[in-house]
Amino acid sequence: MGVNRRILVTGHNGYIGSILTGILIDAGHEVSGIDSYMFEDCTFQPDIPDVRALRKDIRDVTREDLEGVEVICHLAAISNDPVGDLNPKLTDEINHRASVDLARMAIEAGVERFIFSSSCSIYGSSPGGWVDEESEINPVTPYGWSKINVEEGLRGLASDDFSPVFLRNATAYGVSARLRSDLVVNNMVGYAITQGRVFMKSDGSPWRPLIHIEDIARAFLAVAEAPREIVHNQVFNVGGTTENYQIREVATIVEQTVPGAAFEMATSAGPDIRDYRVNCDKIAELLPSFQVRWDVASGARELADAFDRAGLREEEFLGSLMRIAHIKRQQELGLLDTSLRVVKTHDIATRV
Repeated sequence: MGVNRRILVTGHNGYIGSILTGILIDAGHEVSGIDSYMFEDCTFQPDIPDVRALRKDIRDVTREDLEGVEVICHLAAISNDPVGDLNPKLTDEINHRASVDLARMAIEAGVERFIFSSSCSIYGSSPGGWVDEESEINPVTPYGWSKINVEEGLRGLASDDFSPVFLRNATAYGVSARLRSDLVVNNMVGYAITQGRVFMKSDGSPWRPLIHIEDIARAFLAVAEAPREIVHNQVFNVGGTTENYQIREVATIVEQTVPGAAFEMATSAGPDIRDYRVNCDKIAELLPSFQVRWDVASGARELADAFDRAGLREEEFLGSLMRIAHIKRQQELGLLDTSLRVVKTHDIATRV
């Protein structure tokens, strides 16, 4: 594919998108974005790249919006299990049906490559051992099912002119301008900084693959630039095979990272059915330009330092930076309707 591609990032103003946009620009690509800006109030730091963008719900995108685009990095979605559980039908509408509709319009607009941000959560409950791209899937949440339904829908659209690629991301962590505090590493470090406790909500036994958002962004870059024959209609687990942790290991790392933070387990803590160890050797083998640069220990240090510098407050950590809390608050204020459409926006200029 080479450099200087015209790349559209859906959800460019979100947690991963704000990092991905900068990495694509730094690599020499012409980047644009589409975002509903649902989380523009969740600003942790102000360094979001300034790109040509549309303020638009992914359900309202038209073929004309995609004209001239060569590659789409599709991130826009309901972003996690708790939000997905609020309304499973709406999760399917936004994450699944809108994504497949977007791909069909992309084909009509002549888009060559469609890189879908899937998730290792589709493996769901796989406590028997390691899983890879050929393993049986076992989603246990509406969010997980929405991701596999998109994969199945896009796979049938592959052709000589249209290449879908499926990136099953490990559970993300790391600092972003649109920070999320509901991800396990971010969450534990946030509790340690704001409350002085490393708070574990499960019994700590489940396995989970973990990856820094900068590494996720570099995976998208590697796929965008890869020869078509390597990535066409392919599934890649995105992470490092060595970066699988039991949740109790993460708690120990955070306890060692934040001085004075004491371990605490929730009184309701029990086993989490989401339990999977993921082999990520395929992406390392087929896309050698992609290398995992972070581990949980370095990511926890980055988060702790950033939280200290920002003077992170408990009300912010459990409020605007917590996706489900933010959505409920926006609905209470009349800024977001029951279908998760932004109905009122602040006085922020939209660049088109």
